[in-house]
Amino acid sequence: MFLFRPAATADGVANDNSTMFAVKFKATEKTIFNKALAEYIASSYAEPPEVYRDDLRVLDELREAATAALDGNPNVLKRNIRYYGQLAFILSKFPADVGISFTWYNSFTSDTEVSCQDLYFERASVLFNIGAAYSQLGCREGHSDMDSLNRAFNYFQQAAGTFGYLQRKIVGECRTQLTTDMSAYMLTALENLMLCQAQECVWHRSALSRMKDANIARIATHVAELYEQAMQSASQGSLTGTIPNGWVDHLKVKGLYFRAEAQQRKSMSCLASSQYGEEVARLQAAQEYCNQISELVSYDQRWSKLLRAAVLEMVKSQAELVGSNRTRAEHDNDVIYLDPVPAISSLPDISPYKLAESKTPEIIENPGKFLGGEELGPPLFKGLVPFVIHQAASLYEDRKDQLVSKDLITALDELTADCESVLNSLNMPHALEAIKKPIGLPPNILVGADEIRSDGGYIGIKRLLDSAIVSNTRANELLDAAEKALYDEAQEDQRVQQRVPKGGRQAKRIESAELTNKFRAEIAKYRDVINRARESDATIKAQVDMWSQFFSLLGSPRDEIERQVPSTTANPITDPHHSQIVGRLQQYMDEITLMKRERAKSTEKLKRVANEDDITPALNEEMQRLAALSATPILQFELHQFEDLFAQKLDKYMTWRKYIDEEREAQLELLDSIREANQAFLVARSNHPLLQQREKALSNLETAVKRYREASFNLHDGARFYVSLESELQKLKDGCLDFAMARHLDALEQLGLSHGETPTDLAQAPEQASNAAMQQPNLVWDPTMPLKYTTPK
Repeated sequence: MFLFRPAATADGVANDNSTMFAVKFKATEKTIFNKALAEYIASSYAEPPEVYRDDLRVLDELREAATAALDGNPNVLKRNIRYYGQLAFILSKFPADVGISFTWYNSFTSDTEVSCQDLYFERASVLFNIGAAYSQLGCREGHSDMDSLNRAFNYFQQAAGTFGYLQRKIVGECRTQLTTDMSAYMLTALENLMLCQAQECVWHRSALSRMKDANIARIATHVAELYEQAMQSASQGSLTGTIPNGWVDHLKVKGLYFRAEAQQRKSMSCLASSQYGEEVARLQAAQEYCNQISELVSYDQRWSKLLRAAVLEMVKSQAELVGSNRTRAEHDNDVIYLDPVPAISSLPDISPYKLAESKTPEIIENPGKFLGGEELGPPLFKGLVPFVIHQAASLYEDRKDQLVSKDLITALDELTADCESVLNSLNMPHALEAIKKPIGLPPNILVGADEIRSDGGYIGIKRLLDSAIVSNTRANELLDAAEKALYDEAQEDQRVQQRVPKGGRQAKRIESAELTNKFRAEIAKYRDVINRARESDATIKAQVDMWSQFFSLLGSPRDEIERQVPSTTANPITDPHHSQIVGRLQQYMDEITLMKRERAKSTEKLKRVANEDDITPALNEEMQRLAALSATPILQFELHQFEDLFAQKLDKYMTWRKYIDEEREAQLELLDSIREANQAFLVARSNHPLLQQREKALSNLETAVKRYREASFNLHDGARFYVSLESELQKLKDGCLDFAMARHLDALEQLGLSHGETPTDLAQAPEQASNAAMQQPNLVWDPTMPLKYTTPK
């Protein structure tokens, strides 16, 4: 007797004439790759997407072919495998979240779906359908000949391998919550179910080939074990509502059936070897399994409804066969053989004979090996650099920026800043300039004065400051107007809520506080911005006021500035020793100036080297080297594979660390010499008070130029800020007024009045009502009296 019925429904799932289960396909919504991938190629790869027009078209065609007209035939399997293989290759070219949304439904409960932008999820769903296709092909095979049984055996093993591979390797890469049909429990249950059915094919094949009964019993024992494992995994609580009705019952009955079959076959082996007592015991054991099935089916009518007719027929035939054989065996043993009948519990276990195993098709595990061949076709987007190469290039840029900008250039800038700090503390080079140029002004002060004069001097910067203060005031007024519109609307709303008669529509009117949260949050945000801007303006004003006299002087003609700076021409320094001290100090200052100039050049050179340092060609070479060592074109690169290349490329910057150490040592030595020379210089010039006054004056003027530039920059930047702020505040004010007007019109409707019977300016309406209340403090509104509004003139 065979358990197979080679019939299937239109959706590929075996019908009631079959004793085996096939998995239904997952359904999906139509999705287009073309537009999103073309945009990504143009934006992220800086390549014209037109080059890949054919690849984009083919990819959309592959998905359409793989997901449309799904049924259990080999062509559906081939189309899904082809699409799956191309997806595996594409994932080496694009990120998973490339911007395409995929929607897939639960295979068993089609009302459950997941939508997400994840190529890994798309690949997992397609692989699920490949497993389903294998299962359906296994159920569609005829089972009355060895060739059909061999094909079904292979299909079920491949289905088991596919579901197992999906659970162990693919699902974990998905970046979204999956439908329950792809949970670990469900995929394990499906893998076990497919293994059951594969081993069952072996049992059919062994019976058809008239294998020894003892071996058939061992094969049936393993079929029973697999069905029991499948039932256990399918009974997980998390699968409630997902596992189809009748599946768990089917698995339990099939497990008992094959336990009985194993004992029945073993009894036939005992009969052939003249072990008549054990034959009877084996048949008694088989009878107990048959009785368990009978009790389940007769005790609960649900079982007879959920179990397929073919399964019910199968267990009925088995029970009849076991019963008749037991009757015969017991009669023969009692009358003829008189062999002791052992207890069932003492019978030796029947060792299982395992032949079915999960076999993941090689094209699923290693699709790259088949790219370019007939099965998968040529790889799409072959010319695109893999996405991981772009990630590696970006990672290298980050590390290079950290090394060059954050470490090396920062260290050079700190050296220069330290040098400037020391020189400023020594009042250099102003002290030397005061001696070298006893009259007139240094070039840096002259240039700064020209800039200040062209900007209008103190008057010009004062005008900018006044403008900032006016802008801040105007911004506050706009915000006040927006806030007042909301306040007036809230007052009117309160009166409307109180005045609507009983039975009116006040219950449908939402209170203002619930509707204005967003407006009030915006007002609070901008109020904080305006306050901080006012504080910033006050800081700038304090600085301008502090340096106003210097700003006015620097805005004067050159001769006026020179007249205000003390001159040492009336008392020149003629001491030869003093001249020698000045000369030595000047030499050191020239050396430090040259050092800073060369350092600035070196810094620019370092920036230029970093800007020209493109690792992409080296990454491509490394990718080609690794590809040559790989047996598949689907290169699953990891960033750690490029660490050696990163280290090699960054090593060239290590020479700059040595340069910085040398610069630091040379600067410390030179600054020590300057300090020493400056001490002698201070002693030598102590008898020249005018010289000290001139140094101080020049220092103050240079500082004033810096302060003017800072204030001017900040005020110009503030002017641009206020222009943008006023535009945003105007929009906020208009939004508040529009909201208030809409609420005002709604209030008229609530009160049953026309628009002409009330003031149209909402900002004024509540105020007028408030004034009227003040003029008539004892007036109480009577709901029976009509409302009267003052018509605006």
